[in-house]
Amino acid sequence: MSDESPLDRFKSALTGASRAIAHEPELEIAWTADSPVANGKNLRVPMPGRSLPREQAMEARGFADSFALRLRHHDEALHARHAPGEPSARACFDAVEQVRYEALGSRDYAGMRDNLDAAQQVRTMGDPITRASRPDEVPMQVALSLLLREHLTGQPVPEPARQGVDMLRGWISEKAGTDFDALSAMLDDQAAFQALTLGMLQHLELTQAEPIEPESDQNDDQDNEDQDEEQPDDGESAEDQSPSEVASDAAEGEDEGEDEVERQMEEDEGDAEEGDEGEEGMLPTRPNRPWTDLPSKFDYKAFTEAFDEVVAASDLCDDEELTRLRAYLDAQLKGLQGIVTKLANRLQRRLMAQQNRSWDFDQEEGLLDAARLARVVISPGHSLSYKIERDVEFKDTIVTLLIDNSGSMRGRPISIAAISADVMARTLERCGVKTEILGFTTRAWKGGQSREAWLAGGKPAQPGRLNDLRHIIYKKADEPYRHARKNLGLMMREGLLKENIDGEALLWAHARLLARPEDRRVLMVISDGAPVDDSTLSVNNAGYLELHLRKVIDWIEKQSPVQLVAIGIGHDVTRYYRRAVTIMDVEQLGGTMIEQLAGLFEEE
Repeated sequence: MSDESPLDRFKSALTGASRAIAHEPELEIAWTADSPVANGKNLRVPMPGRSLPREQAMEARGFADSFALRLRHHDEALHARHAPGEPSARACFDAVEQVRYEALGSRDYAGMRDNLDAAQQVRTMGDPITRASRPDEVPMQVALSLLLREHLTGQPVPEPARQGVDMLRGWISEKAGTDFDALSAMLDDQAAFQALTLGMLQHLELTQAEPIEPESDQNDDQDNEDQDEEQPDDGESAEDQSPSEVASDAAEGEDEGEDEVERQMEEDEGDAEEGDEGEEGMLPTRPNRPWTDLPSKFDYKAFTEAFDEVVAASDLCDDEELTRLRAYLDAQLKGLQGIVTKLANRLQRRLMAQQNRSWDFDQEEGLLDAARLARVVISPGHSLSYKIERDVEFKDTIVTLLIDNSGSMRGRPISIAAISADVMARTLERCGVKTEILGFTTRAWKGGQSREAWLAGGKPAQPGRLNDLRHIIYKKADEPYRHARKNLGLMMREGLLKENIDGEALLWAHARLLARPEDRRVLMVISDGAPVDDSTLSVNNAGYLELHLRKVIDWIEKQSPVQLVAIGIGHDVTRYYRRAVTIMDVEQLGGTMIEQLAGLFEEE
């Protein structure tokens, strides 16, 4: 134990403190270079430097304290049962609940208050609220949670987010100022706090769902248990009527059936133990029904598909320009050659090790396990230990990289995405894993020919998607990397990146994967945030594209055989995808890619 480093001692102390806070003696803490995450009783928090700088240590404590408080004070099943269905309202509902259990810790422990504040500073730095220049660019859930946190704990809004919060402060105070006082009196009662939260969301015009009765669940008789399963229909009918999120009432009956199944699946997941097959959200429990039961269009439509296109990258510009663009991408890769090579080698070793073999240890016969000879020397009476090599069946696999080619990715983000695709294609090809690289954007800004057709047709109400899709094939699955290498340079082309309609792009990539013969299919989305298309959003209900994206993601994650993972570049995409990480620069690419892919390729 004399060789124990300060970092090891800090981790041990942090684990003990978190166990005490959470009242969970089996809680474990691990370090991570990626986004902090809690998976049941396993917490991953940011790793501070070897010298344990004070600010980094406080960040690690802050995330550990937040996760421990969640285990102590948060009932996930209760939260899922009462959560609103509208995406924007659900995001606010989740954010306000986090404020509640963190406020309990801040109220009781002054040291914890400072730690949680350090973690909040980290979360805020990477949030879009720090870049908002207009009120409509401010994420409502972030502004609402920071204002409520200020009211409950007295902690000021972090400086990077202050300008964005102030844009909505007056409006939120006017609509929900009295709700803050009521919420502060109910911190210890999650059910009562949720009832007040739903009322506040109504006042903010985010939902029309009726507030829940905190005591209703406790007073139900067993005679009514069969009816309880049907009650979500009533609540969902009210949610379906919300004008802020629902595009049409025509498919109301279909929505109710879909939402009932989804709610039942959420309750099933809440009852299941975390950390087994579904570690980090990798393999969510799926119902025993055909994955092909795809709800038609998810209450979503396109005004016309006549102008959409699926095009090969080589068809969008001539060979000479592709060569020049590829040279530009190579110039950016040059300074990262060491990182790229290290990533490729580490990932290849990891995957090849899974493909080739594994060992069964502590056997009665087989090869002598030299790693365990030390215990025989220490304790001569201890029997020798043997190991047996066994073959591992590595499933035939295909990975599709779906890259956001929107205008918001211009500059450093699209360079990181292109570099990611380049490294992934090369490395996976070495390991015998087929890779397909796709991109998605639109053909024009603000509608293109679809909008012109809509205007010529008299501008009918609720036209649905109103832009021309452009889906790009950079590399086909069966195409060697060397043939498609030049195509990746197209992402550097000025004028290519326009708007992004993520939901339809996911369905397109997903359909291509389902047509493949491989046993394991992985869809990795590289994006920088929410879908944006001004033409569509200007003539449909608020959140039209985002609601569709959420429904598509939810369907794929719960019912499809395709494994879905997302990497956010500069933006947090965990609010959309269950398995997601965020990277801020290419230097973070190595660890992120290795862990995500290795986790997906673990033998099931």
